[in-house]
Amino acid sequence: MELSFRRNPDGTTTGRNEATGFAVTLADEEEVKRRLYEDAGWEYTPPPPPVPPGYHRFFLAHDEFAGAGFKDERYAGLRAQPPEGCEPVDWGCFALKCERPGKTLLDAVASTVAEIRREHGLVMNDMGIEKPEEWLGDDKDGYGAQIVGHLLLMAAHRASLLGYGRKDLVRLLDATGVG
Repeated sequence: MELSFRRNPDGTTTGRNEATGFAVTLADEEEVKRRLYEDAGWEYTPPPPPVPPGYHRFFLAHDEFAGAGFKDERYAGLRAQPPEGCEPVDWGCFALKCERPGKTLLDAVASTVAEIRREHGLVMNDMGIEKPEEWLGDDKDGYGAQIVGHLLLMAAHRASLLGYGRKDLVRLLDATGVG
């Protein structure tokens, strides 16, 4: 069963359940989602309330291909003492659900990743984005920024597995002309 959502030029959102043919267009995106979930027979969970100004909500995961799970001993210290504003969650791998301060989303993610590396010796390498090619939004601190953070963490992790270092990655970023 596949549900699809599309933001329309007039500000409305259209949702469609491909299995049943049910479609709805409304100004309230969450109501569209709720109705499609209801049509599909799925439980709908409304989004959490917005974070306070200057805070950002995101997930961080340590996703290894070797199959290390949430209860792996390497995560004991981080499970017991996660960074302030983060709570451990089991995604089949070790993950953290975080609400942290920062000027931008990437600033909040960077400070959290640095704190975890410094205090627990673990480099988080994933932000839980399942399909990063599905670009949504142009908000500097929204879903698009989560995709950017996810791709950067994944790229750094995978580059290190291949033997590339910081200088290699910085040289590549510099070559793109990003200011």
